[in-house]
Amino acid sequence: MSVTIEPTWHEQLASEFDKPYFQNLIQFVKSEYKSHRCYPPGKQIFSAFDHTPFPDVKVVVIGQDPYHGPGQANGLCFSVADGIPQPPSLQNIFAELKTDLGIEIPQSGNLERWASQGVLLLNATLTVRAHSAGSHQNKGWESFTDTVIEKLSSEREGLVFLLWGGYAKRKGAKVNGSKHKVLASGHPSPLSANRGYWFGNKHFSKTNEYLKEIGKTPIIW
Repeated sequence: MSVTIEPTWHEQLASEFDKPYFQNLIQFVKSEYKSHRCYPPGKQIFSAFDHTPFPDVKVVVIGQDPYHGPGQANGLCFSVADGIPQPPSLQNIFAELKTDLGIEIPQSGNLERWASQGVLLLNATLTVRAHSAGSHQNKGWESFTDTVIEKLSSEREGLVFLLWGGYAKRKGAKVNGSKHKVLASGHPSPLSANRGYWFGNKHFSKTNEYLKEIGKTPIIW
């Protein structure tokens, strides 16, 4: 079965698509979307890749699951579609951004503007059943996204990996820290943020400082 994904990513990941785990994953996802309401919409499952081609990646943000409420997920981690209220984690991301760089909190929680500048907003699991968090975990997506991270770590250099929370830290544990900048902190969810593990991490300014140091254009957050 062919997978419709941005061409430069298809080239990097082509060997995955024929593996038994991925074939089983595709059948599972097809069945779920046929028999249940699932998110994001089918055409947006690979949005993170479509918005941020492999050679254009500058920054990698690792999330866990898509949002599972109506109209929220748009294929980019932490991002919601235009017109959708911002979930608490995203509110805290924007709050830290304001404290760090003085950027006013935007009306829209759609992070496509980041993705188009080279911020790969990668969830570990790319699909979910409505109102059922974690329902598509351990079906193969994690193996696929591990490969994505491994490819970026080995084939590219000078990337910034933002690891927010324990899950992301484990997911990004094999990133080559001598070739890339790895920034880790608590998760922006209220539980972690309110305990002091998120606010004040200054990841947005630190990212841009590093990008400038190595001669890359900083992100307009």
